[in-house]
Amino acid sequence: MSSGNAIRGSRAGAGPSGEAVRGEAEPRTQVSYYCAHGHATRVSFADSAPIPDQWDCMKCGLPAGRDRLNPPPPPKIQPYKTHLAYVKERRSSKEAKAILEEALAHLKDRRERGEVIY
Repeated sequence: MSSGNAIRGSRAGAGPSGEAVRGEAEPRTQVSYYCAHGHATRVSFADSAPIPDQWDCMKCGLPAGRDRLNPPPPPKIQPYKTHLAYVKERRSSKEAKAILEEALAHLKDRRERGEVIY
């Protein structure tokens, strides 16, 4: 059996329960948001709080707007680019070949002087 000093019906650290002890709840407004996938998200805001035009969908994470028929479009996702892809955006093949020739000539010169062992 128990020792008799356990608190029953409550968890440790729980505060007072009931609205009478906590005070009255702030008046609320529920707003619906709709994403491009057709999901509906209902969010409660205090009457005194500003209501945003967009909210993130709780199901898919896309931006959701207040107009059911015209939800915001999904954001454009840029594919991952490798370092080589970024280099190719900045340099033409001709420039790349010239840079490579210059680097190889510099390495060959260092090897001839004994700076590079391999």
